Amino acid sequence: MHPAMPNVAVSRLALSGVAAVVLLNLLLRTLVHLSGVLTTLLVASIVAFGMTRWFAWQHQRPPTHAERLRLLGVYAGVLALLYLGLLGLMMLKDQPGPMGLLLFGLHYFCYPLLAAVAFVGRTTAR
Repeated sequence: MHPAMPNVAVSRLALSGVAAVVLLNLLLRTLVHLSGVLTTLLVASIVAFGMTRWFAWQHQRPPTHAERLRLLGVYAGVLALLYLGLLGLMMLKDQPGPMGLLLFGLHYFCYPLLAAVAFVGRTTAR
């Protein structure tokens, strides 16, 4: 039997991760003029690593399975809403082709997948 762990609000961490994604993308893509999937992978890696380190530092323990699922769900869900809004704006301007949609999806899925990879092995049973 595990001792009772306090209910941790991970939604704030996930929303902070989304804000970091937006901010880093703006900085790297506009000020530094980096672009492409490699920039997306760089931003996704930095944010995923930052979220895992922040959680471990803040709580002095790895997240439970439920906390990890909630964090990834909020993080992926909010990013999905932002990406759907961006896709809607793209549709208004010009209809993207199948390859454009594939690349767009690839850019989105980097974020939740790298966050999930960063949290693998850092969970406690609950």
